[in-house]
Amino acid sequence: MTAKKLFIKTYGCQMNVYDSERMAEAMGGEGYEVTDRPDDADMILLNTCHIREKAAEKVYSELGRYKGLKAARPDLKIGVAGCVAQAEGEEIMKRQPMVDLVVGPQSYHRLPELTARTHNGAKAIDTDFPEEDKFAHLKGRSKAKRAPAAFLTVQEGCDKFCAFCVVPYTRGAEVSRPADRVVAEARDLVERGVREITLLGQNVNAYHGHEGGLAGLIRALDKIDGLARIRYTTSHPNDMDEALIAAHGDCEKLMPYLHLPVQAGSDRVLKRMNRQHTAESYLRLIERLRAVRPDLHMSGDFIVGFPEETEEDFRDTLSLIEAVEYGSAFSFKYSERPGTPAAERPQVPEDEKDDRLQRLQALLTKQQRALQDAMVGREVQVLFEKPGRLPGQMVGKSEYLHAVHVESSDLAAGDLARIRIASSGPNSLKGVGLGA
Repeated sequence: MTAKKLFIKTYGCQMNVYDSERMAEAMGGEGYEVTDRPDDADMILLNTCHIREKAAEKVYSELGRYKGLKAARPDLKIGVAGCVAQAEGEEIMKRQPMVDLVVGPQSYHRLPELTARTHNGAKAIDTDFPEEDKFAHLKGRSKAKRAPAAFLTVQEGCDKFCAFCVVPYTRGAEVSRPADRVVAEARDLVERGVREITLLGQNVNAYHGHEGGLAGLIRALDKIDGLARIRYTTSHPNDMDEALIAAHGDCEKLMPYLHLPVQAGSDRVLKRMNRQHTAESYLRLIERLRAVRPDLHMSGDFIVGFPEETEEDFRDTLSLIEAVEYGSAFSFKYSERPGTPAAERPQVPEDEKDDRLQRLQALLTKQQRALQDAMVGREVQVLFEKPGRLPGQMVGKSEYLHAVHVESSDLAAGDLARIRIASSGPNSLKGVGLGA
């Protein structure tokens, strides 16, 4: 029997990457194999994200590209999953009647059942927040060999209700997976070649599936033989407890890199955002983290042009960035999200947003380059993941998440090797091998 083919296009964050993997596995049990060509597919699935500007319109535009395929092959199934599916629901089918199924991020374990409903031309939609644990209903993961680094979702949803964010409405309330199931999945990943695991959650340090919180889970994972590295993302400053801070100092497998979004450096703007922390409390938190791990590299998120942000507010954000010295960051102009409190407030003119974003990104780029240039001459441990573009070149990640290129015929994917950094480029480092 010829296998059916599934094409998945993934938008957005690492959690969507993980979700797409699990969707593929769920459909694999129904005889589907993943393809990277939509024109070869028997089913096209868009796994969507609602965070960025005009997210829904981008999905509708993408769907429009598949009209010709659907017209030529009426049996082709087209589905929309993820956060736009949750937010738009039946509106997707109204605007694009060729869509066969719509499934929210908490219901994708039902994907095979929903697909079965469409075989006679019916439509299927599921955007509920089911009581059952979707992870418990997903089939066991394939035993195929995996890449050296993998994502592992441990927490979903958010209870913070930041004024700009749709996550509480599309992903629901905070829920955590039981620690024993997370550890079992991690062991399975390691058995298939994974050496680095990044724990994922919309608010991952609010994890409560272990009696010791996220720190307790990290310490449980630290005991897995063969697992060399642990990371986690994304976090909220208010959930960085003492146990997790301590883990950064004494858990060897926890890497010295932390993504800790602050969004703004003005207390007035932070209050309007409903962030429930101040710029000063954020800075003191980083001081405590660096006290236990002095070489910790920080990453952050920033929104410029939040409603009613003044030039003085913006300069406060620049001052915070100067104080922290970020190794990397993600920065965006504020964009309205219908249904969120901030969307109803007076908006900053687009030209001011553009100007502020350019100035903020220039400062962040300067800091990133300075910290990257400071790596030259240092020795780091690199986990190699894949061949580079040049013959004999391998590419991997340092402890600090820097991309490192090394020319060596002795290295392979999955190797962890000591490397001396020889030079710094715009977005990566070049190193020389020193042995294991």
